[in-house]
Amino acid sequence: MPITLPSDLPAYAVLEREGVMVMGEGRAEHQDIRPIRIGLLNLMPKKIQTETQFARLIGATPLQIDFQLIRMSEHETRNTAAEHMEAFYRPFTEVEASGEKFDGLIITGAPIEHLPFEEVTYWPELQRVMDWTQSHVHSTFGVCWGGMAMINHFHGVPKHLLEQKLFGCLRHQNLAPASPYLRGFSDDVLIPVSRWTEMKAGEVEAAGLNILIGSDEAGPCLVEDTAHRALYIFNHFEYDSGTLKEEYDRDVAAGTPINVPVNYYPDDDPTQKPQNRWRSHAHLLYGNWINEIYQSTPFELEKIGTDPTP
Repeated sequence: MPITLPSDLPAYAVLEREGVMVMGEGRAEHQDIRPIRIGLLNLMPKKIQTETQFARLIGATPLQIDFQLIRMSEHETRNTAAEHMEAFYRPFTEVEASGEKFDGLIITGAPIEHLPFEEVTYWPELQRVMDWTQSHVHSTFGVCWGGMAMINHFHGVPKHLLEQKLFGCLRHQNLAPASPYLRGFSDDVLIPVSRWTEMKAGEVEAAGLNILIGSDEAGPCLVEDTAHRALYIFNHFEYDSGTLKEEYDRDVAAGTPINVPVNYYPDDDPTQKPQNRWRSHAHLLYGNWINEIYQSTPFELEKIGTDPTP
């Protein structure tokens, strides 16, 4: 089944060329089916790239997905055309006021990890979003800084600055092979990492949370928060093949000190074409998340947040 997107959204054409099943909103309205409603709160500066990456993953499941784009209300992006934001995104205040509910919500990362959470300009509104998920979203997926923000907000777990950037494709271990979110996963997983901060395993576990994927080098990666119906992932399964290359080339061009991303280029040689060795696990993870939502979300959207079953 397809993912429903506006036919003039740039991601629509990209995914259609890739063979991802996409459907325009008009056609979807004539289907006698209740689609899974997934929101994307996009905090990244390159909105189009990020929305395409996540649409690609959640659009690969057998279910029909109604994909909704959300932005922070007062924060103005400088990297995406205002026309695009006006045409395809709704501010959170509008979504909140409407009272509508979602089967799933993805909160992306943001390139502000060096700041204390309280110094982020939209932190008060993001806190409101996170509280709102408890009554209006069946399952929330916090990604990178978004996941760190959620785990800090709900559990007070701090993030810690690293001495140098974790950058490259790092080996991780499947610590919970029986988890439905890791159905089909290998014991050993390669995952793109690009961050200056970390959360420590001891502090995460002390908060009563389950670490599903972790690494001796990179620390916790995927964390389950059953009480808040949430997953937190601190690394980037959603990255395209060339995303780490773009980050590396950008920093080199700007004269910013940066190491070659490890285990990314063949022989760690940046003149070579990088290889994507995480794509299959990326689709598995997001497909498993969508499946768990489908199995447990109320059929009637208005019952989300009121149904006693998780």
